[in-house]
Amino acid sequence: MPLKPFLRALIAILLIALSALAAHAQQLVPVPPLTARVVDTSGTLDEAQKATLEAKLAALEQDKGAQVVVLVVPTTAPEDIAAFANRVGNTWKIGRKDVGDGLILLLAVQDRRVRIEVAKTLEGAVPDIAASHIINEAITPHFRNGDYAGGLNAGVDRIGALVRGEALPPVTQPQGAAARATWGWACSSWPFCCSSPCR
Repeated sequence: MPLKPFLRALIAILLIALSALAAHAQQLVPVPPLTARVVDTSGTLDEAQKATLEAKLAALEQDKGAQVVVLVVPTTAPEDIAAFANRVGNTWKIGRKDVGDGLILLLAVQDRRVRIEVAKTLEGAVPDIAASHIINEAITPHFRNGDYAGGLNAGVDRIGALVRGEALPPVTQPQGAAARATWGWACSSWPFCCSSPCR
């Protein structure tokens, strides 16, 4: 095959591949805005259930400074839950700016997947094995019965107990909505923690 037609064919193949990648990237689920400690874009939780979780997360933040957010989405497809959670973490940047003590509990309802995404400072409090136990022992038994609020509450309770046992810098800044503008990660990217099917 002469060189010119070969190069044209190669360029055409590369353009097709790049177009496919661009189309795939455009179909990703957008990261929802961080509007509260409980963000439910799926309509899975009612207002009372969200308020219960919000109160627990606010108390944890007031006690320890660590910022924990519950995110419920219908699906993360075409992205897997780990990649989506990483995008959410890098977009939201929760956790105290100079501490990096944030955590996201993510549920993708239609995918039947749950993930605990942990920022660097909380890796000691909620290591991979602990996150796996929380998912498998506290969260998914409720999910199997269709009790999403119960599973999320059980997960938040277990996460809260671990975070409260961790030595973290004292709470010195105002917490809640006033401090949310200063939330940020101490590390540049989220480490993998745990992902498990809800089956």
